[in-house]
This record gives sequence, structure tokens and C-alpha cells, in this order.
Amino acid sequence: MSPRIRGLHACRAWFQARPRAADAVLALALLVAGLPQLYLEELPGGLERYYAQTDVWHLLLVVAVTMTLTWRRSRPLAVLGLIVAGEVVIAVAHYPPAAPDMVAFMVAVYSVAAHRGLAVAALGGLVALAALNAFMLVFPGDMALMSVLTDNAFVVGVWALGRNLRLRRAYLAELEDRAARLERARGTDARAARVEERSRIARELHDVVAHHVSVMTVQAGAARRIMDRHPAGAREAMTTIEEVGRTALSEMRRIVGVLRTERDAEPAGELAPQPGLGDLGELLDHVRETGLAVQLWIEGEARTPSPGVDVAAFRLIQEALTNTLKHAGPQARAWVRLHYTDRDLTVEIEDDGRGTATIMAGNGDHPGHGLVGMYERVALYGGELRIGPRVGGGFGVRARFPLEA
Repeated sequence: MSPRIRGLHACRAWFQARPRAADAVLALALLVAGLPQLYLEELPGGLERYYAQTDVWHLLLVVAVTMTLTWRRSRPLAVLGLIVAGEVVIAVAHYPPAAPDMVAFMVAVYSVAAHRGLAVAALGGLVALAALNAFMLVFPGDMALMSVLTDNAFVVGVWALGRNLRLRRAYLAELEDRAARLERARGTDARAARVEERSRIARELHDVVAHHVSVMTVQAGAARRIMDRHPAGAREAMTTIEEVGRTALSEMRRIVGVLRTERDAEPAGELAPQPGLGDLGELLDHVRETGLAVQLWIEGEARTPSPGVDVAAFRLIQEALTNTLKHAGPQARAWVRLHYTDRDLTVEIEDDGRGTATIMAGNGDHPGHGLVGMYERVALYGGELRIGPRVGGGFGVRARFPLEA
């Protein structure tokens, strides 16, 4: 951008910030352009015989009438009244009409219409029309019907232009306000989405940590019990603990990475995809390595659920088996059933252990965080969840997920 254009932009910004100064410059420009007319030796059409000679008082009246435009935006009706009053004084003194005060009259009509409400603007328009017709009667000149109609139409047109620009400014202001409201609403939605995402990540962390730490705890206990009489089995258990620990750290690193800033986030290539029902076999293998007998049944024609339902079903099974590991007892068995229909997927996890009371009690009088996470996760995808004791002993979790969003 050239220095000249930058200077013009800076000047425009300065005047926009100081509207009264801009209006004062407008009034001065009218005076500079129109005052030489006052010193013409002859008026058009020989009208000079009807008027008094221009003198200092005439000059001062024209300057005073024109400079009132300085307040045309803040006090438009008062400015119009002062200009009309000044024109009356000029007419009574028989001074000839001058371009500055006539243009100032039109600018005042426009300002009333553009900067005031309809009632005040209508009053200003009526005052302007009355003053115009009175001036045409007082000042000598052509009073032909066409001239009268043309002058009145011109005043009405200037008034209508001011009203149109006012309505346009109000419309643009409403659009800007609506855009600002939408922007604030988007910001609120974004904050709500961040809160929801953090809640989801908290559930993910709970599932990951609870499952893997439970597996590691069970394996460590088994290794301690058999360390003296079965060192090979103890080493195998310690190897499982190491592998599960690495897996837990990897998943925790991936999930926590979502919370990092873009600058600190890991490269996208290092982030593994979310687990789903396709990883169920690996999960059950890990659980079986802890000593818990788990069987899997798949009924119906397997269908691919939505990614969210896929993750939710996997995490539900993971959480339920984690609770079985922690609370069911050493001789417990577990069953996992996946039942597909055309419209939904039913997931059932049951065990025959003795941990029903512990699971339901949770922390104090409230269900544990894992059960709360189950309810939230299933409800998020429009599913249904039932949790409670099994007939004949043990504990059961049954969830139904719709396959379509």
C-alpha cells in the first residue's frame, strides 16, 4: 500500500472517530465554495433590484447559518430550526439567497431524516416543506407550478434519502449484532464441546487405567504367591505385567495427547486409532492371562456399528471385565455375548462371582465411577443399560446400542 493511500485511510479513520470535526469541515467547504457568489455584481435574471446589497452582516448571517451544520448529527432538529430561523432573518433583511445557506438547509433536512426516529424525522420534514414554500412566496422569482412541485419533490427526495440510509444502517447494525451473537453462541458451543470432550477423555482414562492396573495387580499377586515354588510362572506373570504396563502407558499417552496444545501435541502418525470390537480378542486374551476364564459368543450376523458405538461397546466390556477381576473372586468365570440384529447390538457381560455388593456400593452410598461412566457412555449413543445381580449369583451388565445414528 502506497504512503498516499495509507494517509487517506488514516485521515478517514480520524474523521470517523470525530464526526463533529468532519461536519465542521463540510460547513467550511460549503462556505469556501459558495461565498464568492455573494460578491457578484449582478444576480441572474436581473433579480439584484429586489435585494439589498451584500455587506458584512449578510456575510456573518450566511457563515452562522452554514456553520450550524457542525452539530447536524448530534442535534439535527435544532440545527434545522436554526437554519430556518437564519433564512427568515435573511429574507426579512432583503439579502439575496446564497448557495451555502441553501445547501445547508438541504443537508439539515437529510440529517434529521438520517439521524432521528420516524416521529422527529417526520416533524423535521414538515418544517422543511413549510419553510421552503414560505421562502418561495417571500423571495422574488419564478412561482410557476412546475418549479414549486420540483422544489418540493427535491426536499422530499432528500428526506427520503436520509430515511433510507438510516434504515440501511439499522439493518447493517442488526446483522453485525446477530453475527456477534452467533459468534458468542459458537464460542459457548465450543466450550461445551470441550467440556464434553474432557468428560469423555476422563472416562477413557478411567477405563484404561482401571483395566490395566487391575490386570497388573492380579498378575503381581499371582507372581508373589508362586515365586518360590514356580519361578518360571512368576517370570511369565512379570512379563505380562510389563506388557500390560506398556500398553497402559501407550493408551494413556494417546488419550492425554488430546488435551495438549497444538504446539506440544505428538505427531499424528504416533497416535493409534481408538480400540473397538475388532480388538475384543486381544482384550479377552489379556484377561485370560490373569486367570479369569472368559468365554465369547457372537449371535446374529455381525454388522459394522458406527465408530462411536464401536468404541463405547468395547469400553463397556473392558469396564465390566475389570470389575469382575477386582470384585468377583479368584474362582469366578465370565461370559461375553454380542447379539446383532438389523437395528441394534446387544452386549452382555456376566460373571458368577461374589462381588455384587462391592460393585454396586462404589464409593460411599453412590455407584462407582466406572458404573457412572457406563451409563453416560451408553446414553450418549441412545442406548439402554441394565446393571445388577444375576439370577443364581454373580453380576450382569446388559446394554443395547442402536446400530444407526
